[in-house]
Amino acid sequence: MDNLALCDANNFPLTPITFLKRAAECYPYRTSIIYGQTRFTWPQTYDRCCRLTASLLSLNIRKNDVVSVLAPNIPAMYEMHFAVPMAGAVLNPLNTRLDAKSITTILRHAQPKIFCIDRSFETLSQEILHLLSFDDSKLNMLVIFIDETDFPKTISSSELNYESLIRRGEPTSSMVAHMFRVQNEHDPISLNYTSGTTADPKGVVISHRGAYLSSLGAIMGWEMGTCPVYLWTLPMFHCNGWTFTWSVAARGGTNVCIRHVTTSEIFKNIQMHGVTHMCCVPTVFNILLQGKPLDLLNRSGPVEMLTGGSSPPSALVKKVQRLGFHVIHAYGLTEATGPALFCEWQDEWNRLPENQQLKLKARQGGGNVNSS
Repeated sequence: MDNLALCDANNFPLTPITFLKRAAECYPYRTSIIYGQTRFTWPQTYDRCCRLTASLLSLNIRKNDVVSVLAPNIPAMYEMHFAVPMAGAVLNPLNTRLDAKSITTILRHAQPKIFCIDRSFETLSQEILHLLSFDDSKLNMLVIFIDETDFPKTISSSELNYESLIRRGEPTSSMVAHMFRVQNEHDPISLNYTSGTTADPKGVVISHRGAYLSSLGAIMGWEMGTCPVYLWTLPMFHCNGWTFTWSVAARGGTNVCIRHVTTSEIFKNIQMHGVTHMCCVPTVFNILLQGKPLDLLNRSGPVEMLTGGSSPPSALVKKVQRLGFHVIHAYGLTEATGPALFCEWQDEWNRLPENQQLKLKARQGGGNVNSS
């Protein structure tokens, strides 16, 4: 056995982009994305990603080139988590809450070849591009605007548009086969930045292997079953949505995308689409408690809620669970590729008094299976 040679049978590089191909094959009639009136199935999402990848390659995007994106939780943001690395490039999801100066600092450091911007941030992007015009690094990047899929804006012939890239992409069979095979699982898949609360934002490189293992670890830690309906209340720019951008595809789930996280949007989408899972930081608890929530207690089961960051007070967890949510706590870092600790619930805890259960729920838990 000492002379066993490595080959494709025993040494296939790990990458979460293969989850997209599998979802299209295993769940051909399953809805992949819901966004307002927009609906896609997994084969349609697969096709759109392949077309976008082909267009990126036609724009001379090559291995390890960086593609930055400034967008809320919309279909384009989700698709780019696959299409960009399928081109061998590195995704750079930007925090939409940062000001122009901070984003400019990130772009100077990341040196992207393409900058995709949601149209709602057009004014912010103008300020960013103005600041970059004074930069000695001479950052030369293409700017691509993302418009609403249902209501595309009329654009000039000189302006690049996200949907037009998808329409003009022409992936060949040999090109597609190459898209889902990475040369080295340690190659970068995403370049994420901290929020820069103490200094300038700091970059963290996520590998294909790290993203793959963290995605599966998150599925196991949260006990996410097949075909979940996942509501995107957690920003995808936060550690790639705590890796659930890829995890939901691995489970053949449905991504319910929302542009604004408000009480009405959350409860409306839960009711309309039968949401089963969502992630959030504890501050979203207060959003849920505002306004007039829907009665979720008559559902077949509670909405599974994974919260991270600082441990929420037991009283707050109790109030949220009475609305029809089942809260589990996790903890992670940008540097840890998403959740590193999960409070995995144990059956014997169900026999404890409620106050003790709530204290256990606030625990950040033990190490995830991929990092323990």
